[in-house]
Amino acid sequence: MDLDRLCTSRVVIVAGKGGVGKTTASAALALAAARSGRSVLVVEIEGKSGLAAMFGHDELGYEARDLAPGIRARTLTPDDALIEYLQEHALGRLSRRLARAGAVDMVATAIPGMKDILVLGKVKQLERADPADLIIVDAPAAGHAVTFLLSPAGLHDAVRAGPIRSQADDVIDLLTDGSRAQVMLVTLPEETPVNELVDTAFTLEDRVGVKLAPVVINGCLDHAPPDVSAEELADAARAADLPITPSDIGALVAAARFRAARVTNEREQIERLARRLPLPQIQLPFLFTAAIGPDDVRVLADALAAPEPHG
Repeated sequence: MDLDRLCTSRVVIVAGKGGVGKTTASAALALAAARSGRSVLVVEIEGKSGLAAMFGHDELGYEARDLAPGIRARTLTPDDALIEYLQEHALGRLSRRLARAGAVDMVATAIPGMKDILVLGKVKQLERADPADLIIVDAPAAGHAVTFLLSPAGLHDAVRAGPIRSQADDVIDLLTDGSRAQVMLVTLPEETPVNELVDTAFTLEDRVGVKLAPVVINGCLDHAPPDVSAEELADAARAADLPITPSDIGALVAAARFRAARVTNEREQIERLARRLPLPQIQLPFLFTAAIGPDDVRVLADALAAPEPHG
């Protein structure tokens, strides 16, 4: 995928159902963009997503830190965003009192959607002021991502004037301008995640008006193993002088059939997604590892920036 085609806006919001690998996709996109010469800021919304560990670092904080050449990252929480907002509006003493009293969360939740608009307002501020060429937002999981991105419109309708209304209007301007922001949805090649991605995509297009980037399909098996019989496996083992038992051969045959069936199912889901959501697709390979590390991120960045898109 040509990164110029993928990164057509300065802000890319990465979202998807929990467990599909949206943080992994965020890390891969960050590395691919940095390799192309872009300076990147990754913003982790929910915290403790494991993004920093993928680059071999400890947990992130509110202040941006370097993760790799050309890549900085930070967390963004409603509490910190509220305190910063109050300080910027000459209410620093009030913000410190709220923090000491533990009342920040109460203030942030006093108005429905207030927490989300505080965070999105900070993203809008970063888009205006941060020097990064690309800002990647590792958004909440798909269910919350919808309410997260709908919050500005809700506050716009509920509040007629004042700083909250102005903040909501500014965020709506950002989200609905495809040259400034787009949403990159991530899924697995499985029925339920694909269904949820399609529903999320339609909701975001219809109710938020955001531009959708190419879809990332994570955890794809490249191909099915060849159809090898038990006799052929036994012959190959004898030729290689391997100590293999009949039960081992049976397990290998079963594993090959399982993988072949899974590849067939994945292809069906990928094709179904293409029919229901006609967007370009980027397929990231399945990695046989318990935890994604720097070497794995490099593999995924290579796949994400491959010249030929899938679908």
